[in-house]
Amino acid sequence: MAPDPRTRPDNLAEIDRLARTLAKDPGSKAFMPLAEEYGKAGMWQEAVSVLETGLKAYPGFVTAMVALGRAYDQVNQPVKAKAVLEEAVKASPENLRAHRTLAKIYTGQGAIDAARKSCEVVLSANPVDQEALALRAALDAATASAAPAAPPSPSASALDEQDHSLAEMVASEPSGSANLGAHFESNRGDAESSEQQVEQPRMSPAHSIVERLEGWLASIRTRRRDRAEPGESEKPTL
Repeated sequence: MAPDPRTRPDNLAEIDRLARTLAKDPGSKAFMPLAEEYGKAGMWQEAVSVLETGLKAYPGFVTAMVALGRAYDQVNQPVKAKAVLEEAVKASPENLRAHRTLAKIYTGQGAIDAARKSCEVVLSANPVDQEALALRAALDAATASAAPAAPPSPSASALDEQDHSLAEMVASEPSGSANLGAHFESNRGDAESSEQQVEQPRMSPAHSIVERLEGWLASIRTRRRDRAEPGESEKPTL
């Protein structure tokens, strides 16, 4: 990978110096500062190479593992990055660099809870960490937008259906009042039976419907009496 064109000459000189040092003593930890300089120059593939080689000589070196995880992330290998960083946080649970990179990887993979946990680790150590704060806010917004809408109230839906059924019954024919009375008695019987079986502290939806039906029945009876011819004998009502 070619160096970033914005890289300063002193950085390139430092890379050259560290590379020679490592070549003279391949078993030294000079691979770590060399990998860091590669990262500064945008030469992430070179950083991956020296870190992988160095970790063979120093397995379990957490700082190198975290650096390798970040380098993997930069070269678009999130699976490898996640694996090595999770191993790093097992050995060092409070490693902020590891959690910062893991939070981004988890977010990209849709692991919202894991991403939030990594953010919280960072923020517990530095509550004003702008990167972690921004990422957590984005996670909260994504969670809120994905939340399902509350379903309509079953009791309200049942009540609307009863109202519609009643209106159709009354409007259909003169004998609708008789059907209405039967409908009312059936609902009242069901409601009373339910109340006997299960005592509830509040009025049940069925009982509320019955009371509304009683009011409408009384209104129908009153209107029919008012429309009756003078002297006409009153017909029996429901």
